[in-house]
Amino acid sequence: MYNFFAYISRMKYIDRWSLMRSTVTENIQEHSHMVAVLAHALGVIRRDVFGEACDPNACAAAALFHDATEIFTGDLPTPIKYYNPAILEAYRQVESVAADKLLGMLPEEMQGAYAPLLHGEGEEIHRLVKAADKLAAYIKCMEEVEAGNGEFSQAAQETLAALERMELPEVGYFLKNFGAAFGLTLDELK
Repeated sequence: MYNFFAYISRMKYIDRWSLMRSTVTENIQEHSHMVAVLAHALGVIRRDVFGEACDPNACAAAALFHDATEIFTGDLPTPIKYYNPAILEAYRQVESVAADKLLGMLPEEMQGAYAPLLHGEGEEIHRLVKAADKLAAYIKCMEEVEAGNGEFSQAAQETLAALERMELPEVGYFLKNFGAAFGLTLDELK
């Protein structure tokens, strides 16, 4: 018996934003779904709007598993993870060990298909997934601010600045064409 998918299903028990007071809690399974949706969109924008080679489906698949190692590590808050380079490097090593542990829970003939998803796809897919991850965080921050939760105001500003530093035209296109809709009420979305 292999435990890989049973562990993956436990992503729903790992909460995000543990140091923040949230109006709506979010777990890494929900987050990974949104990141996959956004990574797919960024891939489509890259391919269909900017005419560059990209596989949106590969972006979505990579995004679905981008936080899977947190089943073992938990969600390390950003201020801790990026406090200094030594902590970040140590955390990346722990993530690699966790990815290997997950891979070991698959039949050998399936490990090759999942290794790139757990250890990171190619550089360009990784960049788009990282951008989608930040974009999902920014959307979460904006939703919290819209709900009157000032706890997320600074995080929203810092996350938007991080998105801008990525200098990805796909992100700019997404924010320009879709970003404001996330602040609308259900009635306004009609």
